[in-house]
Amino acid sequence: MRSFIFVVALLSGLALRCQDRTLSYIESVRGMAVRESMEYCIPASIILGQAILESGSGISPLAKEANNHFGIKCAGVWKGGVYRHDDDRPGECFRKYNSIDESFRDHSLFLARRPRYESLFLLGPTDYRGWAIGLQKSGYATNPKYASLLIKCIEKYGLYRYDVR
Repeated sequence: MRSFIFVVALLSGLALRCQDRTLSYIESVRGMAVRESMEYCIPASIILGQAILESGSGISPLAKEANNHFGIKCAGVWKGGVYRHDDDRPGECFRKYNSIDESFRDHSLFLARRPRYESLFLLGPTDYRGWAIGLQKSGYATNPKYASLLIKCIEKYGLYRYDVR
C-alpha cells in the first residue's frame, strides 16, 4: 500500500511539474502569439496550442536546438537553416530559426501563404475548433487525432482567452 501511495504521489508531482512548465511556456510566448494573431488573423489559441503540442512546451530537441516550435519541415523553397530530426522518417529536414520569434513569424507566413489553408481564414477569429479541424483536414500534421489534441490543449489551458475578438 505504501509503495502505491508513493507512486501516485510521484506521478502527481510529475504532472504538476509538466503543467507548471506549460504555464511558464505560455507566459513566455503569449505576446508573440497575440501579435501574430492580430497581424495574420490566426486565432492566438491555435498558435499557442500548436506551439505547446509541437514543441513539448518548448523543451523538445527541435525547439531547443532549432528554435522550431511548430514542427515545420523544410518542404518547398526553404532557403534558411536546416535541422535533421527523426519524425515520420529518420533524418527528416526541419526548418531551423535564429530565434523563437522567427519561428512564430514563419508559422504565420506558412499558414497565410499556402492555398491549402486558405479556407481557414474564412473562419471567425475565435473559432479555434474550426481551425483545429481545418488544420487536420489540410494535412498540417500526420496524427489522425491532431484536431482533438489541439482542442483539448486549448481548453485545458484556457488559451481561447487570448483570441482577439
